Amino acid sequence: MKYIFEVRVIPPYTVAEYAAGWVEASRIIQQTPGALGTELHRKIGSDDTLLAIAHWQSKAHRDVKDDDRDATVKAILAKHHKTCEITLIGEFDEPEWVVRLDKDEQGDFGTMP
Repeated sequence: MKYIFEVRVIPPYTVAEYAAGWVEASRIIQQTPGALGTELHRKIGSDDTLLAIAHWQSKAHRDVKDDDRDATVKAILAKHHKTCEITLIGEFDEPEWVVRLDKDEQGDFGTMP
């Protein structure tokens, strides 16, 4: 599953500072059973907004993770909640089907429900 949220960094805090904290916390969180990686994407045309995606084996795995168990993670998340506006976009299951067409392909989209 994917846990997706938008982060708007509040100056004077910077995207680079947020990303450094994200990497540090993610290295610890990724040791949690079911964690499958994270991504940050900068919003086009916005110097202060990111799309954050955390990949998990299941919603159950994500729901039982405990960010309070590690003092470093707890401190980073507390700082981010003071220096950023964080908006949950949603939690998404892995798709039952994917419509994907590469640039050089001629479109067989398969069967969709």
